[in-house]
Amino acid sequence: MPTHAEKRLLRYSPEQMFDLVADVRRYPEFLPWCVGARVLSTTGTELVADLTIGFKLFRETFRSQVTLERPGHVHVRYLNGPFKYLNNHWRFTATPAGTELDFFVDFEFRSGLLQAVIGTVFNEAVRMMVRAFERRAMQLYGRAGAPVARPAVVASPASSGS
Repeated sequence: MPTHAEKRLLRYSPEQMFDLVADVRRYPEFLPWCVGARVLSTTGTELVADLTIGFKLFRETFRSQVTLERPGHVHVRYLNGPFKYLNNHWRFTATPAGTELDFFVDFEFRSGLLQAVIGTVFNEAVRMMVRAFERRAMQLYGRAGAPVARPAVVASPASSGS
């Protein structure tokens, strides 16, 4: 099961980063491999959304419940789709220099073939995804938010033999 945890220090406020991550409808505009996003329901603290991910010949849609705890935490709970499970969270902690971003994702596809294909590129794909959010923040909030420290990355490329 691929797992990726990453921390970055960014010169944006927790509110700015929270707003960017919570704006699921806009993901296809900047997120690699996200070819569709549809928010099915929303309240002030929760939304249910379908995301469609396309990679080479594969195209899969999954549904998630996203809990929004402004401004410090976005938690994604998998509802249905091609995964056996999906755990994902974003945490935003204010620091004197901006925000410490703490990102975590862990999942396993139901399909062994899809798991094998994604497993080969998983860590680089997730790093690209986090960088896409960082670039989006630069577009929305200005370049002053360039990273102030090298990211600390903890990753496990292990995959299941399902």
